Amino acid sequence: QLQLVESGGGLVQPGGSLRLSCAGSVITLDDYTIGWFRQAPGKEREGVSRITSDGSTYYADSVKGRFTISRDNRKKAVALQMNTLKPEDTAVYYCNARISIVSYWGQGTQVTVSS
Repeated sequence: QLQLVESGGGLVQPGGSLRLSCAGSVITLDDYTIGWFRQAPGKEREGVSRITSDGSTYYADSVKGRFTISRDNRKKAVALQMNTLKPEDTAVYYCNARISIVSYWGQGTQVTVSS
């Protein structure tokens, strides 16, 4: 059973940056498609970014050019670098790992963008 732990959330002012990390309990996450999702109060969970096992990346239009997803193989983790944050980025951010038909979720980390 893969366990995922997100970290790096917090309170930041508009225009600031945060770096989220999704760490796995296995030797490597390389075989998994890792996705970042977020859910704001009163809204449905939405996909933000993902990276596949072959390194292909995807970004939602709302974060394109501001967020970058990458693998940190030494730490068995996937990072989401978030720059130029906006108040509308405020949400709980979740990490998802998917391989074949199996999917795992982390517990989430709160990101709040406010002055």
